[in-house]
Amino acid sequence: MSPGTPPPRRIAVLGGGMIASVHRRAALLAGAEVAGVLASSPQRSREVADRWRVPRAYRDLDEVLADEQVDTVHVCTPNATHAPFAEAVLRAGKHVVCEKPLGVSVEQAARMASLAESSGLVATVPFVYRYHPVVRELRARRLAGEFGDWTLIHGSYLQDWMLSPDASGWRVDPGLGGPSRAFADIGSHWCDLVEWVSGERFTDLLAATSIAVPRRPASGGSTFSQSSSGELVEVSTEDSAALLLRTEGGVLGSATVSQVAAGRKNRLWFELDGSLGSAVFDQENPEQVWLGAPGGNRILVRDPVHGSDEQRRLSVLPAGHPQGYAQCFEAFVADTYAAIDGGAPEGLPTFADGLRSARLVEAVLRSSHDGTWTKV
Repeated sequence: MSPGTPPPRRIAVLGGGMIASVHRRAALLAGAEVAGVLASSPQRSREVADRWRVPRAYRDLDEVLADEQVDTVHVCTPNATHAPFAEAVLRAGKHVVCEKPLGVSVEQAARMASLAESSGLVATVPFVYRYHPVVRELRARRLAGEFGDWTLIHGSYLQDWMLSPDASGWRVDPGLGGPSRAFADIGSHWCDLVEWVSGERFTDLLAATSIAVPRRPASGGSTFSQSSSGELVEVSTEDSAALLLRTEGGVLGSATVSQVAAGRKNRLWFELDGSLGSAVFDQENPEQVWLGAPGGNRILVRDPVHGSDEQRRLSVLPAGHPQGYAQCFEAFVADTYAAIDGGAPEGLPTFADGLRSARLVEAVLRSSHDGTWTKV
């Protein structure tokens, strides 16, 4: 390290599963060092630390909080632990990146958002689909007035990883994953992205949920895994949800969310219809958007030398060299660290956005239970 060069940021990761590995990779690419990892047990922490080649395998959260070399903690653990872990991190004076949902209730999320605001620390939530370059292009064009006034918002987020009756995991258990599964897990992403791109906010909704597989193995493994053994238990969290929505400006919307849509791996799709034009984005084809107009339609392809400043900033590969989810996550983590260093990156999702998502989840659950239009 040359004289005057600040030391690299040192982070800790809570969790040792798939999404924790994604956080670790993005942190390394953003120039951070991973000081250590805390997994579900001391033995598991050591296994992950050895695999990641990081120096410390923390035995418990207290060891993480006491590590004075760590200034930022990534919380990548089951949903029910997000609130106690993130709150402890903030109280220890460390910045935090917390997986969504922010909490398993509005009360938890509100407490976390309030603590983050009063602490003055950076606290972010990975609503990373905001970081697709063409999504930034659509938002810039909306701000420039290209689409006119919105007349309709609609779309879906479909997956199939829970289609098999043998599929299970901690997310199925409401004690670990919370009272909502499909909507809290992926519908939250759809709502965040659509609200951010369109500039509209949903104020009222009518929701219905369904459970396609009423009994699943109790001893499920990690996310996207399947288990054909173990005791079968009753499922209480939804596989699918259908919503009618209304925005503050009176625009109608609809969304379908499912984790049992055969063949759909990660299809976050939306269409925004305006008085002057329409726009369509499909996360499984993230290099392009469809633009509709009365005089003809066209496909806009990501291009690092044309378009909005934000599209060009986030285009880290030449045109025709596909970018995707990994690059979105990397940009989100880099922007989080930039904010810690005093910057103000555009569109960085914070705990305030996590609280907004929790309010939408609660409204969906209340509406599906009562069968009525519900305020968000």
